[in-house]
Amino acid sequence: MNDLSKIVDTLENRISKMLHGYEKLKQENIRLEAQANETHKMLKASQEEAQQWREKCSSLQLANSMLGSDQHKRETKLKINALVREIDQCIGQLSE
Repeated sequence: MNDLSKIVDTLENRISKMLHGYEKLKQENIRLEAQANETHKMLKASQEEAQQWREKCSSLQLANSMLGSDQHKRETKLKINALVREIDQCIGQLSE
């Protein structure tokens, strides 16, 4: 009977250790999920900020070309031509 009691005690000990380990892993998983969510939010914010900077850069390039900068004149002319074609299409649709 004494051996059976030792076996039961050993099993209880192991189960207790396993449950403790499980709880530690569960808490670590929760922490890592929260960290992953925070990182995802930061990444999304960074991507949005980068997009805003790209748009500002594009606007500045367009403004520079309109102010007479030789660097982007061709791009500006192409953009203006595209806008004129789009306006012509709109006028054509309105006149139908």
